[in-house]
Amino acid sequence: MEYSGRIFLCGLIPNLPRLAARQTIRLPMRKKFSASLFKTFVFAGSVALAFAMPKGAQADNLSDALIGAYKNSGLLEQNRALLRATDEDVAATVALLRPVIDWTITASNSYSSVTPGLRSNQLSTGLTFGLLLYDGGVSRMRQLAAQQVVLATRQSLLNIEQQVLFSAVQAYVNVLLQQDTVQLQSNNLRLLQEELKASQDRFEVGEVTRTDVALAQSRVASARASLIESRGNLLEAKASYVEAVGHPIGTIAGQPPLPKRASSLQAAEAVAARNHPSLLAQQHTVKASDYSVQSAQKGLGPTVTLNAEVSDTLGVSNSVDFDSSGASIVFRQNLYTGGSKASGIRASIASRDANKGQLITIQRAVTQDVAAAYVTLEAAAASLVSSNESVRAARVAFDGIREEATLGARTTLDVLQAEQDLLDAQTARVQARASQASAAYALLQAQGLLTAEHLGLAVEIYDPTLYYNLVKDAPSPVSRRGKDLDRVLRALGKN
Repeated sequence: MEYSGRIFLCGLIPNLPRLAARQTIRLPMRKKFSASLFKTFVFAGSVALAFAMPKGAQADNLSDALIGAYKNSGLLEQNRALLRATDEDVAATVALLRPVIDWTITASNSYSSVTPGLRSNQLSTGLTFGLLLYDGGVSRMRQLAAQQVVLATRQSLLNIEQQVLFSAVQAYVNVLLQQDTVQLQSNNLRLLQEELKASQDRFEVGEVTRTDVALAQSRVASARASLIESRGNLLEAKASYVEAVGHPIGTIAGQPPLPKRASSLQAAEAVAARNHPSLLAQQHTVKASDYSVQSAQKGLGPTVTLNAEVSDTLGVSNSVDFDSSGASIVFRQNLYTGGSKASGIRASIASRDANKGQLITIQRAVTQDVAAAYVTLEAAAASLVSSNESVRAARVAFDGIREEATLGARTTLDVLQAEQDLLDAQTARVQARASQASAAYALLQAQGLLTAEHLGLAVEIYDPTLYYNLVKDAPSPVSRRGKDLDRVLRALGKN
């Protein structure tokens, strides 16, 4: 039910980071840019309010786990950095439309073999200027493609956020499951030890045989082994929690409230079609492929460049100083390239078709996973209702059989079997409760809603547009925005 968010842009931009965005690129410049890469959202989500525990309780609830995972995830940090690298691709395409100015200094020494002793020492300095005036729109198409790649990468980043948060949900629910299982096994061992003592007392007065005592001893030994195994599973679950959340779990607050569910399967599928980041990422990828095809096609046209040069040369040996300058406009049109450009066009078209096919695949996968998650949640809810009834009936049966055994109407084996039936019913209920919680959040993930913003977590939400807006115009390192960008990068490096 998790999506990799992989992007297929064959031939568009090499080594494209596999990530991506929920916010569209804003082409107008902002008047002010924040030096921070975070934007604070109001903590008012109903889910987060439901999660909240009083501070005095000092218990870890699911909201704490999700916040910890969001703040401490190395995977999120890694892919945010990859997104920033993708933002720089837009800056690189903008820079292609700007002039290139070079300053050169050349020192030379020459002599003639025909006239020994004749040497020439020169020192020259110059400026060269180059500017692309026209390329038929190739650079513009590359810029638009790079912007779509940024949007796709943001969406893939959002998909990774979903995976990180769902891992935290699973880790929390598993700790709760294993903790409840340990409690059940501990209670079961205590009851069996009481039954063993009762059997031994009844054996002393001749009411039961040694076989009954041996049966009770066997069940006690088995229960003790099960308790040890359950405690090991709990330790493993806590270790997995640390991996997913970034810190050890304290006292657990208990079963988390379930998030609001879609009213129907069709409604859930409609939400996923609008919101799932894997689907949105691939849609942006297809658009980027379209721009890539247009760029390749426009590359068949001519280019016009402006070149200028000014230089000053000083003859050190003869003190001759002369200046030179010049400018030219160059029109260039490829007449024959051996078929390489035509091949590039065909390759870009094939890549676009592949991305369209991948979009269809992802659309169907999203729909299928929403249906699977919805059905799983329905089944888990029904299973929990059934388990509650099973526990009620098993407890009534156990209490009755145990009472009948004291009157001699039931054997020790009957009591032990009733105790096992009760334990099985209680274990099934605990597992059904855990399955329901996991399924509820799996449905959120399948719809693309398992995000810090949608859940209303009390964290600063990472805003990918802030860094993009700082770099999208390729600022100079000495400009004000360039200096702001340097401060941002230094701050990121300290985190």
